[in-house]
Amino acid sequence: MSNKNKTSRFNKITIGLASPESILQESRGEVLKPETINYRTHKPERDGLFCEKIFGPVKDYECACGKYKRIRYKGIVCDRCGVEVTEKKVRRERIGHINLVVPVAHIWYFRSLPNKIG
Repeated sequence: MSNKNKTSRFNKITIGLASPESILQESRGEVLKPETINYRTHKPERDGLFCEKIFGPVKDYECACGKYKRIRYKGIVCDRCGVEVTEKKVRRERIGHINLVVPVAHIWYFRSLPNKIG
């Protein structure tokens, strides 16, 4: 039986707020700059919202500076740019964090009925 034909049944799904400790545990690094992509090079800004060091490489098995460019370097962290040589699909799974002075919550948690925070 293939995985495509296999179905899973769930009794319930629970969605809630993540604790600061769990966010820091899952985080791969801190986002320090609000920049996203460099308009000249079209590459992610270092320590920005799309940083390759935090979230992973943009190209499969290639670091940001280009020192490592093949699958044989898989798992190596580049000493120049700090990017782990791996598949680009890890960018979908990895998260970063932003240290804030005060805690914040999304407006959906205040506007729902019943109110999940208050």
